[in-house]
Amino acid sequence: MNIQQLEYIVAVDRYRHFGKAAEACYVTQPTLSSMIQKLEEEIDIKVFDRGTHPIRTTDMGAEIVLHAKKIISDVNELKNKAQSLKGVLGGKLNLGIIPTVSSYLLPYQILGFLERYTQVDLQVNELTTDFAIQSLKTGRIDAAIISTPYVAAEEFYGEILFREELLLYSAETSKKIQADEFIAPEDIDPDRVWLLEEGNCLRNQFENICHLKENVRKPKNLEFLASNINSLLPMVDRLGGYTLLPELALKQLSDGQKNKVLRFVKPYPYREISIIYYKPTYKQKIINEFSNFIKKTLQTELNYFISPEDFVSISPE
Repeated sequence: MNIQQLEYIVAVDRYRHFGKAAEACYVTQPTLSSMIQKLEEEIDIKVFDRGTHPIRTTDMGAEIVLHAKKIISDVNELKNKAQSLKGVLGGKLNLGIIPTVSSYLLPYQILGFLERYTQVDLQVNELTTDFAIQSLKTGRIDAAIISTPYVAAEEFYGEILFREELLLYSAETSKKIQADEFIAPEDIDPDRVWLLEEGNCLRNQFENICHLKENVRKPKNLEFLASNINSLLPMVDRLGGYTLLPELALKQLSDGQKNKVLRFVKPYPYREISIIYYKPTYKQKIINEFSNFIKKTLQTELNYFISPEDFVSISPE
């Protein structure tokens, strides 16, 4: 019996599918199946009922999987403890991030963190808020970066990473918009708004700012459900209208696109981004260093930290 076999049965229990479990473990399905069969023969217990679809974990198998998870956790804790004793930050962290944050943090802050801490193995999963919370509860991920406050996240420990201003991206050419440096929410035509798909926190925040109910701007013969703000910007450029833009997105815009960005009138709307996790955890040191790195690198980049008294938080729910 070895640790890989334990990881394989945990993966099959999670995915209820040998092929998906093998893919998640970066091995071929025959290898995974063979290793699990050898484990079952060694302990003389059938861990999985292979005759069901999806695959079912047997009653005795569920007890084995539960104990396997504890052993894997203990082994990882031992590895991290050894790294800590040597003064090296290292280990694996599975991180979930909502789509409207991942595309802005990943190319800069997250890659910067990994360049500094080369012994950290980071797996990033782009997840919606609800799925991120569900994945935390099932142990699929160790921590999640979401927009807060969020009621369903209150059972977790959390730490605010940053607060960023919410801006308006507009392709409108009216004299009023061109003449004004700031725009009031009531001046936005709700019939010319592009929104992300239902359940996206940035969509909810746009609706809360401008009291919007639905996106009626897209052509009648177009069904378009966007999960990422970068998918909406070309639509605004091509067809006009407005969409909401987080401040971190500015660095990825072209000069021409930056000319289309407007600020709302005071108090400026902002969103709060936090990292949530269960505690205590043997990965706490990695989470702490990661959080501190994000906060330190962003503190001088965002408008909120210059004049927080001029801002108002917009709920993601």
